[in-house]
Amino acid sequence: MNWFTGLMVYIVVWWLVIFTVLPWGVRRNENPEPGHEAGAPENPMLGRKALVTTVISAVIWLIIYFVIEADIISFRDLAPDIYS
Repeated sequence: MNWFTGLMVYIVVWWLVIFTVLPWGVRRNENPEPGHEAGAPENPMLGRKALVTTVISAVIWLIIYFVIEADIISFRDLAPDIYS
């Protein structure tokens, strides 16, 4: 895996993980101010969630990198041979 492919895989994994992490610990604001959405979270903790997402994504990316580099799953063997 070259650096560009590795970066693209990490970005895709990061976005998938952020969408799973965003609902963690969300509590609705019971007394919203006028003009605020009633269902908006009281304290979304986006910085903490971004950090957790980055760590989880790094672990998942390392697993994917190991699987690809160790040839546990060869994606070239799974692709159809269209040029023969």
